Amino acid sequence: MDNPASLRDLPYADLLQPHEGAGLRSGERYDTVHFDATAFGGVEALDARFLECALTDCAFTDGSLRGCGLNDVFVSGSRFVGTSLAETEWQDGTADACVLAGVEAFGARIRRTVFRRCKFESVNLRSATLREVVFEDCVLRDTDLGGATLTDVSFPGTALHRLRLGRAALTRADLRGATVLDLADGHEALRGATITPGQLLDLAPALAASLGVAVAAPGIPLPGRTRRR
Repeated sequence: MDNPASLRDLPYADLLQPHEGAGLRSGERYDTVHFDATAFGGVEALDARFLECALTDCAFTDGSLRGCGLNDVFVSGSRFVGTSLAETEWQDGTADACVLAGVEAFGARIRRTVFRRCKFESVNLRSATLREVVFEDCVLRDTDLGGATLTDVSFPGTALHRLRLGRAALTRADLRGATVLDLADGHEALRGATITPGQLLDLAPALAASLGVAVAAPGIPLPGRTRRR
């Protein structure tokens, strides 16, 4: 998986042209366009297509990019706040040092994409499909992956706080590199994941509770029972 660290690392860097105009349009195709230090407040750009584009230091506040396609796109230092990314399609992309807060991304399809040093706050990824995705040195807080499908997804150096995995399907998901593994629900979804022995010990009480297993030391009466005299 290609993982460009900066704009100059992009194979299409010399082809990029500055974005002209103040906004984005629904259904528009943007090819080798560089969006730089631009604020998109309340933008409505449904089903737009971005091919070999770069977005650096941009700000998206409210508005909707629902149904957009992002193919081989580099996003750096950008913020998405209260913006809809529902049913978007990401492929062969990189997001570096970005912030997503209060974002709706349910039904998104994300493939061969790297999120590096990104911060997710209350992001709704319910029913999303993630394949060959890397979350590297990120923070995911109150992220909802309920009903999502995760295949070949890894989390090196990433802190997962109150992650929701209810009814999610994990296949070859590698959680061993996560610095924090805190699940709000969906412990049963871990059957398709790999974790470390230490993470297993930390998760043991919640895993037991999700399976209905009572854990008690010898000699302690079981719940609902009293000792015979």
